[in-house]
Amino acid sequence: MPSDSIDNLSDALLAALRRAPGGLSEHELFKTLASAGDERFEDRVFHQPLALYRAHFVLFHHLYRLQERLGRERRGQLRISPLCIRLLEDGRAAGTAVDESDPLRSYYLDLDNLADTTGDDVDRMLGRFWAGLTTNERRREALAVLGLSDPVDDGQIKRTYRRLAMAHHPDRGGDTARLQTLNAAMAALSADRKH
Repeated sequence: MPSDSIDNLSDALLAALRRAPGGLSEHELFKTLASAGDERFEDRVFHQPLALYRAHFVLFHHLYRLQERLGRERRGQLRISPLCIRLLEDGRAAGTAVDESDPLRSYYLDLDNLADTTGDDVDRMLGRFWAGLTTNERRREALAVLGLSDPVDDGQIKRTYRRLAMAHHPDRGGDTARLQTLNAAMAALSADRKH
């Protein structure tokens, strides 16, 4: 990955995070970067799980690189998770050491993980993720994607899913990545009902 590409994306991420002191989700960062003209994060690249994985990997690779840079320059701390990526630039966060033992950090900084991952690998990872959650955790996570929480009945789940799926369908100007997330959540809820 060329150095100027790393610096350009890192600078774009830093600017976006400075404009959002409460932090941004991964999805919000995708949209911000796409609207700034970065084709790697446009909706059209998310029609396949492998393309989504690659965009996710590139984003997190650059976030961890930015985290290192901020720590090295004593300019703040970057907290990284898919649900909230947040820049802390106050005095308490300045110069905070990076956790070298973080396995996710090690994974995303190794570009071989990007180059060597196939579509089948992504399918297996997704399968392990959903299977690894207990039924209750899987249900809670899937309901949260739909903006719901228990107690909720099957009818309300279906109505909410249909409304959100229609709103996010690409044929109606919606967001493909969001629709795929909704579909995966609904599939998990349906599979739990069958057991």
